[in-house]
Amino acid sequence: MATAEEYAKMSDAEKKKEDWMNAKWRPMMGWMYMVVCTADFVLFPVLWSIVQVWGGGEVKTQWSPITLQGAGLFHMAMGAVLGLAAWGRTQEKMAGANNGGIQAPGATPTPSFGASTPSFGAPSPTPSFGSAAPSKPSFGSATPSFGSAPAPVAMSASGKPMPVLQDDREL
Repeated sequence: MATAEEYAKMSDAEKKKEDWMNAKWRPMMGWMYMVVCTADFVLFPVLWSIVQVWGGGEVKTQWSPITLQGAGLFHMAMGAVLGLAAWGRTQEKMAGANNGGIQAPGATPTPSFGASTPSFGAPSPTPSFGSAAPSKPSFGSATPSFGSAPAPVAMSASGKPMPVLQDDREL
């Protein structure tokens, strides 16, 4: 992986060296699925009815969507492909792949399980279930514990930090 200095020295042609298919396959899959669904559920039923009216004067049979044949396996497979592609791209962005592999300034930290502070840009280690549990705030105690390690940052599914709940009770 290139450092920030190496990346800055690279020419624009070197930065764009990635093959177009590797860079564009996810959007192409989405566009292809959208076109197939539009054709199978909008365009083909209308054309099917028009052809029947021209051929015999009345619509006798209804269009049966091709993609629903075989219990809709096409839609389940495309849902899996697009879902995993979106999840994979999210992981790449969180790791800094959105800008050539260099962590963007002010990027959201990736929580590291078992550590007292979140690590920035580093992959999260697998949680060790035998390690000490993260510290939890005690809202009922008379004296707050200011010397304890900060609690890990709670992250939402989109990778953004979740708001911290405040206790309004008096101590």
